[in-house]
Amino acid sequence: MQHVSKKLFGLLFVLALLVSACGGGAAVTEESAPATEPAAPEATEASAETTVVPAPAVEGDLVIYSGRSESLIQPVLDAFQVKYPNVNILLKSGSNSELANALIEEQANPQADVFVTTEIFTIQSLYQQGLFASYRPVGAELLPAEFIGPEDSWVGLTRRTRVIMYNTELVSADEAPQSIFDLTNPKWQGQIAAAGSTNGGMQAHIAAMRQLLGDDATQEWLTGLMANDVTFFGGHTDVRKAVGAGEFKLGLVNHYYYYLQLAEGSPVGIVFPDQGEGQIGLISNATSAAIVKGVKNTIAAQAFLDFLISEEGQKLFAEGNYEYPMLAGVALKEGVEPLENLRLVDVNVADAALDLNGTLDLMEAIGLP
Repeated sequence: MQHVSKKLFGLLFVLALLVSACGGGAAVTEESAPATEPAAPEATEASAETTVVPAPAVEGDLVIYSGRSESLIQPVLDAFQVKYPNVNILLKSGSNSELANALIEEQANPQADVFVTTEIFTIQSLYQQGLFASYRPVGAELLPAEFIGPEDSWVGLTRRTRVIMYNTELVSADEAPQSIFDLTNPKWQGQIAAAGSTNGGMQAHIAAMRQLLGDDATQEWLTGLMANDVTFFGGHTDVRKAVGAGEFKLGLVNHYYYYLQLAEGSPVGIVFPDQGEGQIGLISNATSAAIVKGVKNTIAAQAFLDFLISEEGQKLFAEGNYEYPMLAGVALKEGVEPLENLRLVDVNVADAALDLNGTLDLMEAIGLP
C-alpha cells in the first residue's frame, strides 16, 4: 500500500477544518401508523390495527474506502453481499493516510459511502474535521463504550495489541525482550524492524504513549530506537516477513502479524510486552468504520455498519485475521492468546488519538523515519 506523507495530511487537515461541519445520517426505522378510530360508544371492546411501514430496500451501489488490504476485507464484503444481493460493492483499497486525504479532498462532493480504517488515529482526526455522518449501528450498545465515536461518528470493529515478535532460530524465548523499552538496549542494535512514522498503527502507538507517559518520555523512547539503528518500514507486513526470514531478530508489530507469519511456517515467537510488576501494560489499538457525510447510499451504508459489528461479521474478522472481536462472546481464532489473560495499558486509545497535531509534531521534531 502507498503512504501519503504526514506533512501533506497535516496540511489538508488544517484546510479541512475551515469547512468542517457536523451532520448526521438517518437511521433505518419502522414507523407505526395511528390506530383506527374507536368503535361506537355502544361497543364493549375497541379494536385497533397497526400498519407497519416496511424498511427501505438495501440495494444499489455501495462505495467503500478501506485501509485494510483487499485480501483481508474481501471475505467480509462477500458475506455482506450474500445477505444483501442487490448491493453492488465498489472497493477502493489504500493506506489510511492516502484514503484520508482523498476523503478531505472530496468533502464537497463525497465519493465514498463508508470508510474502514486499521486504527483509530486516522478516523478520530477525520471526525474532528466533520467528515462523518452520525449513525449508531444496531447492536452498538454491546460494544465497549470507548470504541463508539463521539456523536456516534464511528464504531470500533476489532482490537489488536502491540507485541514483539522474534525469530526463534536467532533468539531464544528466555532472552527475548519483555518490554518495549528493552528495544533501546544496545544488545539489539541493528537487529530490530518496525513500521515508520507514516504508518497508522505506529502513530496510534505513539499517541497512546504520549497520553500515558508524556512527550518527554515518549521522545526519549523514540530517539532510543533511532539510536539503536532500528529499521523502519512502511508497513507491518514487511516487518513480519523480514523477521520470519531471519533478516532481523526482532519486530515491533500488531499481534496478528505474528500469527499470520507463523501460519506461513516461519520460525517466529511472540512476546506480549510490559506485563510485569511496575510495567506499563500492553498497548492496544482498534480497527474502525464510519459513514461519510453526504453519502449517496445511506441505507446500504448503515446496513453495512450493522453487519460489521454483528456476530457474523465479528466472526469473519476473528477467523480471517486473528483479531480480537469487539463483540463479547465471539470465539477467537484457535491459538490466539485471550485478551482477558493480558494486562492492558491504562489509556483510552480513542482519546489519545484526538491530538493528531501533537503526535505528528513530535515525530517530525525528532526526524522519525
